[in-house]
Amino acid sequence: MSGIVGGLGSPDPSTVRRMLTHMRHRGPDQEGFWASEEVVLGQNRLTTMERTPGPLPLRNEDGAVIAVVDGQIYNFRELRARLQAHGHTFRSRGDTEVVVHLWEEHGPELVTRLDGVFAIALYDRRAGRFFLARDPLGIKPLYGGLQGGTLYFASELGGLLAATDQVEEFPQGSCLVRAVQEPSQPLTCLADQAQPYWDVPTAPPDITDPQAAVAGVRERLRRAVEKRLLARVPVGVFLSGGLDSSLIAALARQLTSRQLHSFAVGLAGSDDLRYAARVAEALETVHHEYAYDEADLEEALPTVIAHLESYDPALVRSAIPTYFAARLARQHVKVVLSGEGADELFAGYAYLRRLDRQRLQRELRAVTAALHNTNLQRVDRMTMAHSLEARVPFLDLEVVRWAFRLDPSVKLRGSEPVEKWVLRKAAEGLLPASVVARKKAKFAHGTGTSQVLQAIAARRISAEALRRAQQQAASRQTGMPLVRSREELLYYRLFRERFPQKAVLATVGRTRSVVPGELGEEGLGQGAPA
Repeated sequence: MSGIVGGLGSPDPSTVRRMLTHMRHRGPDQEGFWASEEVVLGQNRLTTMERTPGPLPLRNEDGAVIAVVDGQIYNFRELRARLQAHGHTFRSRGDTEVVVHLWEEHGPELVTRLDGVFAIALYDRRAGRFFLARDPLGIKPLYGGLQGGTLYFASELGGLLAATDQVEEFPQGSCLVRAVQEPSQPLTCLADQAQPYWDVPTAPPDITDPQAAVAGVRERLRRAVEKRLLARVPVGVFLSGGLDSSLIAALARQLTSRQLHSFAVGLAGSDDLRYAARVAEALETVHHEYAYDEADLEEALPTVIAHLESYDPALVRSAIPTYFAARLARQHVKVVLSGEGADELFAGYAYLRRLDRQRLQRELRAVTAALHNTNLQRVDRMTMAHSLEARVPFLDLEVVRWAFRLDPSVKLRGSEPVEKWVLRKAAEGLLPASVVARKKAKFAHGTGTSQVLQAIAARRISAEALRRAQQQAASRQTGMPLVRSREELLYYRLFRERFPQKAVLATVGRTRSVVPGELGEEGLGQGAPA
């Protein structure tokens, strides 16, 4: 994985170098930089695929096509073989070099040939065209902003803000092609000018047979895990002891001949630590634990929010244990597998039980489409903060497409609906029965983190301070967003200390999978999504 930066128009190379320095944690192993009058490209890389990585930025044979890529291309060997058969020559054995050669063959359509996660910036000097793209679900981040007519872009807001205060998120599943000289139209809002090439499936579900649903999930998830075990370096697993991460760990254990390291965190005596130890023993992983306390949480909070680039309370709550798990994992591996995405695809959240069939299908699409700046942002930022690469098998596009073909009746099943029924059946025989049957517990709850964070906020934020903040938000004169609890106000203040720029507020995603009372709302309250 990497951090990518650059500029289009009249970019200042020294500014882009500062942007790159801000994101060195994303790729401490290698740095590359290239500059012309119209385009500047930079990249920090974390090497996981090559023993001796090729030069950065990436180039085609004659250097006319130059690119920086953050991500992992899982079908690169197949693509490489086809490109070599068409006469292309490669400089490295890595996965992302296929991008520059695919551009020569297919232009912007290259994104439809990639099986993987990516943020791409590419300059075709011969054609005078510039290209930006982001993977279908937004697993890899990308932001852009204008400064004096020049477009700057970066993997993280912290890097981009070294160049401009006018920032916005580049849309997931979209790409942008621009003429470098004499563009046909001025570059303004990225969201308006980026062209979508993928969206969450909208066709009506057509699979109602439970056995077919289970078999399809098991086979596609197995292939997804197998792809993501591809690495030169050891691969580990985050293990909360819940169904999702445990199923990923069980499949990974079957598919690798190496030792499999697993990582669990939480308050001493928490459910996650207890269940994770049980799974680790059953799977015979090399298991690592870290038990944190209230002082650890309070000390880490400003750092976590600065890296997270959000103050969404549900996201911050789950980011804290993810941060500690990533720190623990990086002591042993460079790559981890995570169970992210299962709840959104297979109906894992409690509030979904009260929705009828049609509303459930719409809500699952909505929460999946929103992952790019909620849970996926958390996983990316917390792992990259420790120079650790996270891979998410549940969000393999084959798994996503299959999940949306499944009728809701095989996701929530029974008179008292059991969440993620199809996943539980897929996990039978692979995991201890107590883990297969374990009810959904959000990461912050299973680790015991939620109540401690609420107590910290109650100590640091008074009820009067919350009331004043809510009045300011209601007046609409200060531009302050609504905050619903003392906990959220604490996170908001820490966020604004790090990100005082007004435009940054529009990039903050809001977690939909929250029910009334879950976050200790006070004063104005909050309703669950419909």
